[in-house]
Amino acid sequence: MVSGIVGLVCNALLSAVKFFLGAMSGSIAVTADAVNNLSDCGSSAVTLIGFKMASKPADNEHPYGHGRIEYIAGLIVSFMIMYAGFEILKSSVIKIINPMPVASSLPVIIGLCASILVKLWLNRFNNTVSKRISSSAVSAAAADSVFDVLATGATLVSVIASGYTDLPMDGIAGILVSAIILYAG
Repeated sequence: MVSGIVGLVCNALLSAVKFFLGAMSGSIAVTADAVNNLSDCGSSAVTLIGFKMASKPADNEHPYGHGRIEYIAGLIVSFMIMYAGFEILKSSVIKIINPMPVASSLPVIIGLCASILVKLWLNRFNNTVSKRISSSAVSAAAADSVFDVLATGATLVSVIASGYTDLPMDGIAGILVSAIILYAG
């Protein structure tokens, strides 16, 4: 439960900051990364709901218990994540076809670097919790943090590179982040 709450809070804060930074910079890759963190909020919520519902004992209507609610909630979140991934993919392709300048500013770079540090900490935290309680769900959350570090790293590189090239780095990074989101979904 603690892992789910920590993941929910961290990802909600990262998502809000990245949506702001994406709007400030005009970067589809930063906005896509914000959506990725928002989908992680959904995953944390599913973890919380799943643990809570699965812990209910069997009753007359559910003689085998309530453990399957986690699968249903996970399926719903998966579809939401995949929809977001497709929308970001579409926006990224449009951004490649019709490139627009991206404002590569110090606040955006600092925000993305801070996000990487938070996700590295979250990976370590979830690995520790996972080992302590032998939870595959928490272990998966730890692994997802590594994918998020890669996605944010690609976004960071694209934001920095956009200041030095006319290539549509933002759209390319948006496609990469959307692929990570679709894989997660």
